[in-house]
Amino acid sequence: MSRKPTKGYYVRGQFVAEGSELDLELKRELKGSTDMSKTDMKKHSDHLQALGESLLTLGAPALSRLSETLDLSEKLTDAVVEAKRITNFEGRRRQMQYIGKLMRRLDEDAIAAIEAAIEEQRKPSASATLALHQAEQWRDQLIADDDALTRWLSSVPDADVQNLRALIRQARKDAQASSAQERAGEAVRHGKAYREIFQIVRTALNKDSDEEVIDPDAEQPSTP
Repeated sequence: MSRKPTKGYYVRGQFVAEGSELDLELKRELKGSTDMSKTDMKKHSDHLQALGESLLTLGAPALSRLSETLDLSEKLTDAVVEAKRITNFEGRRRQMQYIGKLMRRLDEDAIAAIEAAIEEQRKPSASATLALHQAEQWRDQLIADDDALTRWLSSVPDADVQNLRALIRQARKDAQASSAQERAGEAVRHGKAYREIFQIVRTALNKDSDEEVIDPDAEQPSTP
């Protein structure tokens, strides 16, 4: 017995069966319908669920500001605070489902504001970015210039000089090997000493963040 042919049509070379999800979606587009398909609704729901979970990454001050700005329901903010306390896997899973349910009740403006707040938190602060750049500058100059070590020690007098000198010597040897790799067209890999110098410098800059730290690019006054 021969199979009954499936009814449908072709769109841009693709066969679309009548009654299929693609068929319904194309018909909605043709009618100018703004209704979401089941697939779109599922994606939107999953997005809100994930967004609700991301609320747990916000600190108490950020969550409080967000709540006051958007006038979020106490149910949602309380649910987020409670979820942070739950350690049981199943209990936490149920709590997250509840948060997702509350998220789906929010309007578009509230959702957009929550997304912006979470994205803002993921970005490093201006001071953290500046400290990172300063640490990178110091690391590079310590490896490249002997005078940089003198400037560093005047800024951080309690530094472990012997360890730092040894790391600088090793980093310079590694740099020569890296230059050979680069000339050979190979991927350049920095050695352990290179990374350790950066960690030492960054730790010192963070510790003395409220104190004056000499700019590695600044001209130093000549000694009389």
